[in-house]
Parts: sequence; structure tokens; C-alpha cells
Amino acid sequence: MGTWNETGESVAYGLITLASFFVLVCGANDGGALVALAIRHHVMPAYAVLAVLLVALLVGPALFGLAVARTFTDRLIESDPDRHDVLMLGGVTVALLVVLGLSWKGIATSVTLAVIGGLAGTGLGLGLTPSWDVLGVALTVAALAPIAGGGLAFVLGRIAARLPTWSRLPALVRLGQLGAFVGLSLAYAANDGQKIFAVVAVATSALHVTDATLPIPALAAAAALFAAGAVISLRRMLRGATFRLLAPRPWHLISAQIAASTAVFTTAAGGIPVSMTQSAAAGLVGAGASHGPRRVRWQHAWPLLTSWLATLPVSFLLGVVAGLLVEALG
Repeated sequence: MGTWNETGESVAYGLITLASFFVLVCGANDGGALVALAIRHHVMPAYAVLAVLLVALLVGPALFGLAVARTFTDRLIESDPDRHDVLMLGGVTVALLVVLGLSWKGIATSVTLAVIGGLAGTGLGLGLTPSWDVLGVALTVAALAPIAGGGLAFVLGRIAARLPTWSRLPALVRLGQLGAFVGLSLAYAANDGQKIFAVVAVATSALHVTDATLPIPALAAAAALFAAGAVISLRRMLRGATFRLLAPRPWHLISAQIAASTAVFTTAAGGIPVSMTQSAAAGLVGAGASHGPRRVRWQHAWPLLTSWLATLPVSFLLGVVAGLLVEALG
């Protein structure tokens, strides 16, 4: 294994540090956005909403397996055990730089797209061959899922607008919001949240933890970091671009959550990563548009769309540079 063995220990500890920061950022980006979506109308307190999301995340591997996580670790790039840890270190670092750079500018984006682009670019820079067919399918589905979610939210919003008004409706709305968020949390654990499992699994295996793919202490630490990130970013998310898309009514939120969950769940079995934040934002647009296109503040939608379109190519190009630098220094 040559040079890769000589630097193995530093790479391992680098992965542990990177994995910790990555989970914190996922909590801030994904967790904060999902909790903000659920507490918009104060149906549940924030701590209860976060607890539901964390439980779903922890039981996700047992309920749904790790097909999406294995796409990140095994399917995007050709297998090379000597370079696998360095590939993950470079790809995830690039993804974090892109996400944090856009966040610094106040622009929300998809961590999932950034990771896909970062891994593919870093692999290419390292002289590995990306699985172009897997990447093509993943990116096609990633583009179609928000469109499907927005369309379904539009239909659900139209149906909700025709529901009769009766005395028990507020209680049913609260129940609907709770059920929709439970489904959203499970969908996140089945698909988008598995990028966390992928990075944590690689970090623990780099330290020769081989008794389990995801040891319980590692999962517990990941849950704590994810929760911390969500709490830190919650206020910012409530004021963020996603909620400036429209002034959501309860049925908008329910429709958006059901639509996003459906779009994300249906791709999990095939191991195709789909961004929950993208799908939820598209769901809000679809639900708002169901009551008339003027309900959507389109001036806030275009920056989101632009950032999503830019995230993948920027991550890919930076990943190529990172891979080439590692090759030159190694």
C-alpha cells in the first residue's frame, strides 16, 4: 500500500474530525430546516420535534438498511481499498467547503449534491474512475424528485382547499401535521440522512472498528452532534429563504411534507440519494401554487434554484483539484 499506509493513521484521525464536523453541518442544514418546517405553526414544541427526528435517524439503519449509504461509500467510485479513506476525506471536505461557502453568502443548498460532486471529482483527480452510469441515474433522479414532490404537493393542496370546514378540523390539522412530520423524519432516515451513516461508517472503519458497520457509540455521538447543529441553526432557518417562498398555512406544510416524504421514500430502495431539503422546498412551492401562483414569492425561489444548479459542478471541479493535489503530494 506504500505511501497510503504511511499516512493511514493521520487520515483516520482526519476522517474522525471531518465526520464530526460533517454531522454537525448536516444537523444545521438538514435538521434545522426540517424542525423549522414542523414548528412553523407551533403544533409541537421544538424539543419534541427534534426528538422525533433523532429517533427516526437512529432507528433508520435497522428499519430501512443502508442502501443509500453504500451508494456514497461503494457505488459512486470504483473500489480501491488503498485510496478509499483518502477519497472520502477529500470528497467530504470539498462538500463542506462548498456548503459553508454558500451558507456564508446566505444561500441554501443541498449537502447531498455537494457530497456527490465532491466524491466524483476527488475520485477522478486521484486517478480513479467514477461510475458514470450510477452518477447519471443519481443526478437524473435528484433532478426529478423535487419536481415530482412539487407536483404532488400541488395536487394535495388543491384537495385540501376543497375540504369542508367543521368544528373538529383544527384537531385534525394538528394530527395531520404530526403524522406528516413523522413520515418526513422516516423518509430522511431512509434516504438523505444516510450520507451521515456513510461518513460515520468510513471514519469508524478507518480506526479498525470492525465489529459493526455503525457502532452504537458512534451513532449516539452522531445523534448528539446532529441535534446540536439543528439547535444552533433553527432560528436562522426560520428566517431563511425557504420560508420566504410563501406565508405557509397549516395545509401547505402538511402537503409539502407528505409530498417530500413520498419523493424521497420512493428512491431509497434503489439506493439513490435524494435531497430532503430540495424536495421540501419544492413541496412548499407546489402547495403554495395550488392556491394561485401569486402566493409564491418567486424572487426567493430563483436563488435557491441557482445554488442547487451550481453546487454539483463547483463541488466536482474542486474535488478534481483536491484529488490532483493529493496525488502530487503523495
